[in-house]
Amino acid sequence: MSILEELDWRGLYADSTDRDALAKRLADGPTALYCGFDPTADSLHVGNLVPLFALRRFQLAGHHPIALAGGATGMVGDPSGKSDERNLQTPEQVAHNIASVKVQLARFLDFSPSIPNPAKLVNNADWTAPISFLDFLRDVGKHVTVNSMVAKDSVRSRMEDRSTGISFTEFSYMLLQGHDFYHLRKALNCELQVGATDQWGNITVGTELTRKKLGVTVWGLVFPLLTKSDGTKYGKTATGTVWLDPKKTSSYRFYQFFVNADDADVIKLLKTLTFLPKSDIDALEAELKTNPGARAAQKALAREMTTIVHGSDALTAALKATEILFGGSLEGVSEEIFNDVVGEVPTKDFERAKLEGTFPQLLKDAIPFVSENIAVAREGFSIIDLVVHSGLASSKGAARKDLEAGGVYLNNQRVQHTYGVIPKDLLFGKYLLLRKGKRSYAVLNVK
Repeated sequence: MSILEELDWRGLYADSTDRDALAKRLADGPTALYCGFDPTADSLHVGNLVPLFALRRFQLAGHHPIALAGGATGMVGDPSGKSDERNLQTPEQVAHNIASVKVQLARFLDFSPSIPNPAKLVNNADWTAPISFLDFLRDVGKHVTVNSMVAKDSVRSRMEDRSTGISFTEFSYMLLQGHDFYHLRKALNCELQVGATDQWGNITVGTELTRKKLGVTVWGLVFPLLTKSDGTKYGKTATGTVWLDPKKTSSYRFYQFFVNADDADVIKLLKTLTFLPKSDIDALEAELKTNPGARAAQKALAREMTTIVHGSDALTAALKATEILFGGSLEGVSEEIFNDVVGEVPTKDFERAKLEGTFPQLLKDAIPFVSENIAVAREGFSIIDLVVHSGLASSKGAARKDLEAGGVYLNNQRVQHTYGVIPKDLLFGKYLLLRKGKRSYAVLNVK
């Protein structure tokens, strides 16, 4: 398949300027294309993946991708898809976000100078900041009519809302983006800009500005916004945005987000967010229909996404953390992986002093080594008390009943006594993982 045919099959083609001419240009040989990423936060998120992966798809097809970090446009704020005015960021915030996003962009594209089509990373502040306001009005504003700007969906929808409206700052955003396309065509022979459908108005300003100032044709291509089957944006959870930075969304939570994809969404996600070939995705779709309970498609999606975004080691860690929450062994688990688990289950603090009890003196005298290997809490905190304190049982009687039935686990090992814990039971010297039954977990953070 040609690159446009592949985009069609994957459901990634929404519209373009003169598709036939674009298809012919792409068939004639490699071209440079770009996509911009404004630094509105110090991490990209799942919603950025479609255009980001598009750059990678074009690179794999032999074209030259340019990732643009919006050091200038990030200072203004894009009104596209927003019903309210954005809060302006300080130069320091933008600089910090740019530095963070650059690292992430480099994970998805091949910048190696040894390949025929290495990716480039540019910052539009480099060519925008030196231009004076008057020069910008004369050289850019002169070529774009207010009539065409007002006709853009991103502007018109805001102007129709009299309570919010749109500031001159955000109104001017499309001029900056249009100037980016003009500059990249002039400086790097960039002929194509890609983005989501909410960028269509901004992209077409660039195609027109470039045509008027340079007398050449450039193209725009947009992808559908990433949405769920119910029409809501994909990449949001009850707790917020799913980020690409593992410090903001751990690899375990990232993996779980995709492994929990709805059956109605998973095949579309496999097409849009992975590089799996058609044959593999068709096989997963067939298995989804015949054996949906196996969730093979969701697991394949989660594996692919976690490996692409975070690497194979992060996938191994995410799978290990998942195994823990299904009763798996804790042997060889790192503290980092366990911390992912802690973030997913109810956690309570517990005073370390209450675990440092001893057996009665008579028993100590009779069996001296016992006091070094097992402890009964000074204030009566046996394993039953710990289960109650954790919230896994409402009373000692209920906890005892669960224990006698073989349903209480400490660090995923079935408990068969009512004593307290010993120092070696503390995971990483500070955690106790308690479980009741198959899936009810709690963590005690011993301080």
